Amino acid sequence: MSKFTKKQSLFIESVAPIVKDANIDVDSVDKAGLQKIADAAGVGFPYWITRNVDYKVGRGLWRIPMDAEVATRPVKKTSPKKKEVKPVVDNTLSLAKGVAESVSNVPEKDSLFVPQGHYKSVEAVIKSKQFYPVFITGLSGNGKTFMIEQACAKLKRDMYRVNITIETDEDDLLGGFRLVNGETVWFDGPVVEAMKTGGVLLLDEVDLASTKIMCLQPVLEGKGIFLKKINEWVKPADGFNVVATANTKGKGDDTGNFIGAGVMNEAFLERFPICFEAEYPTESTEIKILDKVFESAGHTGEDIKDYARKLVRWAQVVRATYKEGAIDELISTRRLVHIANAWGIFNDKLKAVELCIARFDSDTKDALLDLYTKIDEKVDNTEEENTSNRPEDNEQPF
Repeated sequence: MSKFTKKQSLFIESVAPIVKDANIDVDSVDKAGLQKIADAAGVGFPYWITRNVDYKVGRGLWRIPMDAEVATRPVKKTSPKKKEVKPVVDNTLSLAKGVAESVSNVPEKDSLFVPQGHYKSVEAVIKSKQFYPVFITGLSGNGKTFMIEQACAKLKRDMYRVNITIETDEDDLLGGFRLVNGETVWFDGPVVEAMKTGGVLLLDEVDLASTKIMCLQPVLEGKGIFLKKINEWVKPADGFNVVATANTKGKGDDTGNFIGAGVMNEAFLERFPICFEAEYPTESTEIKILDKVFESAGHTGEDIKDYARKLVRWAQVVRATYKEGAIDELISTRRLVHIANAWGIFNDKLKAVELCIARFDSDTKDALLDLYTKIDEKVDNTEEENTSNRPEDNEQPF
């Protein structure tokens, strides 16, 4: 009865100490797992396993002989090569444009976050760890995504965010083969990663998707999914859930503000039991948000607090006008934060407002700027002159 070689024995002896931490199944190991064990043992890649058909248990999967069994088929000898160092791919999130290494998918807590709107309800759903898909709709910049992120941060839950576009397809979501060191290697997509780890899958801007997103139908039923490319069935782990955000309700956009938002398949939408309609924060909450932004930059005092109140009041009036159909643009909470940060850089109230609404058409920009000067009477002509007569505007040509 033949024996394993010294290097083969060293490889086998190195399996036990790391299989638990690396979550490796010795009866079904992929190439990445074999390479990880080989690195721990300080030996080369175990081609004596991958080239022996008796050890193969599936496509790209092999078992590790843990007893004194002998290979029944000879392994083809190869000429000595220099040790090939291959990258160990572990806990990765694979998207269509590349592979990004991820250490932890738990979002960080943000000190500027102020709970508002449906936050408590969203937190309750995530905390329950029940599979209960949630659809959140609302105008841009009102904190939908931020709310989900911070709920996961508080609860220390893994969150896998996928920004949906019309180009997003099954390969982006479920996974696909990638070329690594000349070999095609399968990588799980964010949906499969979230299912396996029991994380929260965030489908951001889901109403921009094409019909290709229908591949998620079984996922939204909580029954698992079959990866036909690798012949593998994936069951969702406990705690897995899906949250989708959108600027519309999946019925298209009549305002023209959300180009690309289309009419979504009713069968897809029907798989979301509840829908939260996210509004902009209340006036008092928005003031609190801006106060935090200013304080984080070291700006305090009554003048700053007054500036925050005037900005929020201005935004509230603009939104009311928008709802009446008298204006096509509005001021989001996100834009108010942009203005606060701009003031921290330029120390000029009017300039901060002007720069942050400059992307609007001229008539809208002038109307919004005029409205702000009426609400904030402390912005006088002197400050306006300073804004329009900056040194760079007075530079003489060569």
